[in-house]
Amino acid sequence: MRYNRHIILSEIGQKGQDKLSKAKVLVIGAGGLGCPVLQYLTAAGIGTIGIVDFDSVSKSNLQRQILYGTSSLGKNKAEAAKTRLEDLNNEISIIAYPEKLTHKNAISLFQQYDIIVDGTDNFATRYLVNDASIITKKPLVYAGIYKFEGQVSVFNFKEGPSYRCLFPNPPKEDTIPNCSEVGVLGVLPGIIGTLQANEVLKIILGIGEVLSGKVLYYNTLTNQTTIIKVNRSEVEIQKVKNSEAIFETLIADDNCEISVKEISIKDALHTCAELVSVKKNIQLIDVREKNENPKIEGDIIIHIPLNKLENRIAELNSEKEIIFFCQAGIKSKKATSIIKNSLSLREGAFEIEKYLKENTLCEPL
Repeated sequence: MRYNRHIILSEIGQKGQDKLSKAKVLVIGAGGLGCPVLQYLTAAGIGTIGIVDFDSVSKSNLQRQILYGTSSLGKNKAEAAKTRLEDLNNEISIIAYPEKLTHKNAISLFQQYDIIVDGTDNFATRYLVNDASIITKKPLVYAGIYKFEGQVSVFNFKEGPSYRCLFPNPPKEDTIPNCSEVGVLGVLPGIIGTLQANEVLKIILGIGEVLSGKVLYYNTLTNQTTIIKVNRSEVEIQKVKNSEAIFETLIADDNCEISVKEISIKDALHTCAELVSVKKNIQLIDVREKNENPKIEGDIIIHIPLNKLENRIAELNSEKEIIFFCQAGIKSKKATSIIKNSLSLREGAFEIEKYLKENTLCEPL
């Protein structure tokens, strides 16, 4: 009865539904894209679904990541998603991996699944996912979103092109902001993520025309869709294959120019509090804009919007450890680029990224 509407479709039938129940799909990222993918694959009866995500649910996620509610705040996304999805369908296997995807664990994870779905939001991980898919010979269902637009494609499918065939090299540092920096229409990841789920079902069922060798672009404001052709690049594919022997020893930043040291909010608070109270040699700089609602300012924390930093460099103290922070890390990275040639920063200076989403760092300090 659960799958009746599938089974009565002549293109699917009981045989097709059995294919779905035997399929194993790994979803990388349980955020804006991952949520609709996971919901529809779970409802469709995919036999085994893996969820990889090391992030936790924050209030700003609830605008578009509709698997979660206020009761999920602070919980790991992979585990929170698993709990919700098991209520949606308790007849399938859902496995949560509350960890970060790396070169070290990607190959072993991918080998356990038939199809990989990319729901990530940064370029370093996208290239990692693509390369691991090539090495393990797994089809990759890709998507990306930006403000009001999205794109979907299927890579590494039946000798088709890969993500690197479309984008051989990562964009230059700081040129492409993410959703936390520029915003995103809440329904957009729902639309694009559902298209990803559709591609997964078509691959498993062997029906329709898979988006291999093509990228579908969709604009929510104009309802315009465009499909462009992508050719396979044997040179790019071979480069990845040549790295197989050393793949597990690589780090994600090798594939991308952006290299940011991440520390947990717990460690950040401990480190900052210690430096402020004991060493007295730290300077915290909030580089968010006014429209990002920064509320942190005072003797310890100084608010200098990124677009004014060049004119206010004199306010930075090169004798102190300088910590830049923002909403997601991109502005902090830009800030570092701006001042690294103007200040002689002490060795060991670092950045805080992806924290302070609720603007509360000043209270614990």
